[in-house]
Amino acid sequence: MAKIPTTRLARLLTGWASEGSGPLPRRLADALRELAERADVPAGSTLPSQRELALVLGVSRSTVTAAYSLLEESGWLESRRGSGSRLRGSGSIDEGAGEGRLASFDARTGTVDLSSGALDGLGTVGDVVGALTADDLAPLLRADGYLPYGLPELREGIAAYYRAAGVPTGPEQILVTSGSQQAVWLVAQALVDPGDTVVVENPTYRGALEALRSRRARLVPVGGDRPGADRDGADPGALRRFGAAVRPRLVYLQPTVHNPTGRGLDGAAQRAWASALAEREVFTVEDTSCAELALDGDGPPVPLAAGLPDASTIVVGTLSKLFWGGLRVGWVRSSPQVVARLAKIKTSVDLSCPVVEQLVAVRLLGRLPQARTTRRTVLREQRAGAEKLLRSRAPHWEWDRPAGGAALWVRVPGTDTEAMAQWARRRGVSVVPGSAFSAVDGFRDRLRLPYAHGVDALERALPTLLESAERSRSEKSSAKGQEGAQPSG
Repeated sequence: MAKIPTTRLARLLTGWASEGSGPLPRRLADALRELAERADVPAGSTLPSQRELALVLGVSRSTVTAAYSLLEESGWLESRRGSGSRLRGSGSIDEGAGEGRLASFDARTGTVDLSSGALDGLGTVGDVVGALTADDLAPLLRADGYLPYGLPELREGIAAYYRAAGVPTGPEQILVTSGSQQAVWLVAQALVDPGDTVVVENPTYRGALEALRSRRARLVPVGGDRPGADRDGADPGALRRFGAAVRPRLVYLQPTVHNPTGRGLDGAAQRAWASALAEREVFTVEDTSCAELALDGDGPPVPLAAGLPDASTIVVGTLSKLFWGGLRVGWVRSSPQVVARLAKIKTSVDLSCPVVEQLVAVRLLGRLPQARTTRRTVLREQRAGAEKLLRSRAPHWEWDRPAGGAALWVRVPGTDTEAMAQWARRRGVSVVPGSAFSAVDGFRDRLRLPYAHGVDALERALPTLLESAERSRSEKSSAKGQEGAQPSG
């Protein structure tokens, strides 16, 4: 069994230091045991070295040493010289439950929660719900309510949305899903087998990484990201450079309002990607979940899929980002054949998305222009306020102004943001480090910093974040100094 990366284990250990009782080593040991019991860490996984884990958790090495000893004494850890420490478990589940991403939503007990960039709901959602009448529901109540492909009126509305963007689409090309996350999961289930090569941007949406890892895909990242450099992120030329040796099963992209960077591809970059994808004849998954949060332009965004064949292209979309996360309405646009395949898998987990929510979504589609304007006005103000605050209070931090979305992708020079996030969390501030968005645990100096919660929230969190960053740098320097002082041989 492979070694679990230190960064991934740290994300799974969210909240361990503040939960439970007893000394810190006992709490850490209990948290690791619970990961094994739930199979969040597969049985037999090799844990990081004591020094590595201590550094990223922001605790002393003696704390980790004591925790490992407690686990070994109770039979949950097996240590062998030269092969590290392997965590034992029930062995009944092969795959873990992701990387602790739900910690962004399930336990918001901190002073300031910046772990999610999700937006508050728009008032128009309440208006639409309140305007529904018994007459609106009567035709639906005369049937059983099981609509595996989605409400026909909504499928037609989504198809019309794409036609307005210049992409000919019929309702038979639409599958309604419970949000965009389910859509991405369905794609992974339908199209990816263990060992398949999947090309992803680096960084990219962490929910997609979890869905693809659950299928044991071989993730190949393309491109990189650093302020003032390649603002378009991944390079389409990388597909050509793969040559015949690498044949990707699919490519997962976010060309319009990328999560987490907030950047968007311009027309030339989109054409370059479309050309490279068509040349390699590779299946493309275009995630446009955040596209309606673009802060410039007008009207529906034109998807990359406009220049690609339907038979080898999937577009993922949602209303949840723009209107309200509690409105779980997303979709897939593809060929009728692909839609039918995904629908068959979907019926194994739910027979139909909630019909009343879909009815609400039909009405909301007609209010997209107003919703875009409302969100754009507020997000622009929040982005400007966040940038002003950081330039004043954290002038050494770096970022590119995002073209959309609800967060800044910030570089904190000289800092391991995994350790920084652990320090901050124990002081009541929750943030997500950059490595959570990387297929190769990169971007250890990056932080996704949401501004959509308002400048006040960021201002309250900033002293703790600055202190935690400094503590992380000090621990990192101290660890390097101790390492350099070790006698050779």
